[in-house]
Amino acid sequence: MRNQHIQHAQRIRRTLNIGIVAHVDAGKTSLTERLLFDTGVIDRLGSVDGGSTQTDTGSVERRRGITVRSAVVSFAVGTTQVNLIDTPGHTDFVAEVERALGVLDGAVLVLSAVEGVQAHTRVLMRTLRETGLPVLLFVNKIDRSGARCDALMTDIRRKLTAHVVPMAAVRDLGTRAARALPESLEDPGFRTRVGEVLAETDDALLARVVDGPSLSPEEVRAALRDRTARGLAHPVYFGSALSGQGVGALVEGITGLLRPPRAEAACADPAGEAGPTGTVFAVERDPSGRKTAYLRLFAGALTSRQRVTLHRRGPDGAHGTYTGRTTSLEVVGRAGDGTSGLTAGNIARIGGLAEVRVGDVLGEPDGRGAGPHRPRFPSPTLRTVVRPRDAAPGATARLRAALRSLADQDPLIHASAEPDGATSVLLYGEIQKEIVAAALAEEFGIEAVFEPSRTVCVERPTGTGEAYEEMGHRAPSPSGFWATVGLRVEPTERDAGVVFRYETELGALPHAFHRAVEESVHAALRRGPHGWAVTDCAVTLVRSGFAGPVSTAGDFRGLTPVVLGRALERAGTRVFEPYHAFEADIPADALAAVTTCLAELGADVGETAGGAESWLLKGLVPARRVRAVEQRLPGLTHGEGVWWSRPCGDGPLIGSLREGV
Repeated sequence: MRNQHIQHAQRIRRTLNIGIVAHVDAGKTSLTERLLFDTGVIDRLGSVDGGSTQTDTGSVERRRGITVRSAVVSFAVGTTQVNLIDTPGHTDFVAEVERALGVLDGAVLVLSAVEGVQAHTRVLMRTLRETGLPVLLFVNKIDRSGARCDALMTDIRRKLTAHVVPMAAVRDLGTRAARALPESLEDPGFRTRVGEVLAETDDALLARVVDGPSLSPEEVRAALRDRTARGLAHPVYFGSALSGQGVGALVEGITGLLRPPRAEAACADPAGEAGPTGTVFAVERDPSGRKTAYLRLFAGALTSRQRVTLHRRGPDGAHGTYTGRTTSLEVVGRAGDGTSGLTAGNIARIGGLAEVRVGDVLGEPDGRGAGPHRPRFPSPTLRTVVRPRDAAPGATARLRAALRSLADQDPLIHASAEPDGATSVLLYGEIQKEIVAAALAEEFGIEAVFEPSRTVCVERPTGTGEAYEEMGHRAPSPSGFWATVGLRVEPTERDAGVVFRYETELGALPHAFHRAVEESVHAALRRGPHGWAVTDCAVTLVRSGFAGPVSTAGDFRGLTPVVLGRALERAGTRVFEPYHAFEADIPADALAAVTTCLAELGADVGETAGGAESWLLKGLVPARRVRAVEQRLPGLTHGEGVWWSRPCGDGPLIGSLREGV
């Protein structure tokens, strides 16, 4: 099988990068194992329960049986190489999923025929559709007791997308003998059903369906391929990852209906004249601490020993760069075929970049290297403080170094030092906290203690405030510093971060003093008048002065926070808390109870639609209240309500945070 796989690789003409996404326990990792087994990459199926799968390589993943980090494996079918990115399914790792989406050509959304459309399934489908990715659906576990088909298709059309095309008929559903029999476009009945679905997205096709002449199999096949590639229609396949039933048809769908974006083919630059552009979407560390980065290239070419510049955005929005030289480069799926460099459309494992982090962009700093499906990274909504259980000397430093190492794999956790010497990290949920704790113990040998999580809020100026303090004649300022500093604080646009400006003449202060003022401003804004980081503001240096050899940078570092604090008090700040956008699909008889509950928890219901059987509510809710809604909704809806939500920005804090997160 191995030799056969290499022979396939030698005939590769195109590459597809496909994501496998699903709600937890839908069977996506098992499906990945089956795809690798059926295409000859592996000669034995791995087990999620046994911890022997190809993609869950970390000890935490193997022990828990869930995917935490994106992993890449590949197989070849004819002249097509398919790179599979197996992504996390748990809601706490939605940022990891969105990072992976930015490097994909298409996705397979896996559903369980038993559990059906779950809340997180809807979140994933919404995200996939917003990015414009082509999506195939695979209904897994048709051989399990309780499996559904017709009722599940109804749910898919109502809750995920109306434009679905079932590509098989299922026999003996819910038994070990379950089979998925592929439909054929040569069958007039099936061809008509497909044509009717596709006609909903195309007026010219609709005219042919209504007025004739009848569409030929070739015309329907071409239309299905086109609508699927454009994300307008979604073929649905049925099968079982454990038995292999229906997986062959899915492979045919992947290779026949999905294709690399035309834009990428047009911008491919094998000679590398335009410079390579790409995105780092995963980082691994070996036991010695050396990093391997997974990079998807969108244009140009990259070779080993090449010097590259990576661009990144810091947690405060500041732009940074890192320059290094690649020491090794292995194109995924091309081992042994003589490939020496990375070309557009492919993924490589790259070594030698010691400071590389997930999310780094190779190419233009404006993000054009991020590809056609640029992911959106919702900010974490929880913060927790971490301390080592061991109080021995150096334990805190080791813990902080370990957390920063984990932050290379997930920069959004943003490990930072607290004033008392502890370390704080940002999180999406409590499961993620458990994973971080397990990783610290198993990968670094550090037992950590986590404080209860707190909601992450921010402060924004509500007006403009100005303050100054200056030295006297041969005397320090009233605060005791040999420096003069005047600052003005004013609000800016949302998501602008912190902007530092000068109204004083550049050169009026020595460069070290200028730097001391600017750095002190950014440091002081990490804790505003209400205790939260201040953002979306401009701070302007309006007055400055120093006294010959007496003044030092330390004077400016000491005085700047004092003056800035007064300016913020005069400007005034307001606290904003994170919000989630939500959708609640509830029975009609539960409408009054659910809307009352949402109102009590501070939710703003912005849109309602429904009728005699069910209602769909859409709106915004404080992130700290989401857990309460999730706990109360089943009781209010007799277990029939479906809820999903995702971070969507922030809004003014109402009340206080004393009731917890």
